Amino acid sequence: MQLERLLVSKKELKQLGIPYSFQHIARLEKRGDFPKRVQLGACRVAWRYDEVCKWIAERVARRDELTPS
Repeated sequence: MQLERLLVSKKELKQLGIPYSFQHIARLEKRGDFPKRVQLGACRVAWRYDEVCKWIAERVARRDELTPS
């Protein structure tokens, strides 16, 4: 299965460890600080799994850069 084709719902973002409210995620998206959503229907959105995982990995890498050895 190709990871770039997998989508994550709002509910699944929480299961992936994203602790933010949906309103905060929307603000981050608007600023370009979170992957852009995919509009699936009038009332349904999702995010690409691979982009969300990359976003998480970038934050971990940033943390590791800032942590003294």
